[in-house]
Amino acid sequence: MIELTSKQRKLLEKAAQPMSALMIIGGSGLSEEQINQFQNIAKTHEIIKVRFNDFKDEKSDLSKDLEEKTDSTLVRIIGNVAIFYKQAEKTQDRKYEKLLLKA
Repeated sequence: MIELTSKQRKLLEKAAQPMSALMIIGGSGLSEEQINQFQNIAKTHEIIKVRFNDFKDEKSDLSKDLEEKTDSTLVRIIGNVAIFYKQAEKTQDRKYEKLLLKA
């Protein structure tokens, strides 16, 4: 998990704005299968949007849980969508590293 400044969070939030949700938390809540799905998505995307169709009252707790279990960083929760950032493992795959260093 990376500690982000408020400026870095704003930049990541702005980059995520045109993106669609890549994962949906539905009736089954946060399962191991969804954690694995998140990890697979994170291999190709550094910014991941997660939409909460159910468990809207628990989205904050579920987001913190997902953040801890996937070693990602919760950027922000807007409405029923959580934005996560997980830096790519390979240096050449990092799309947002320079942007974050500038902030």
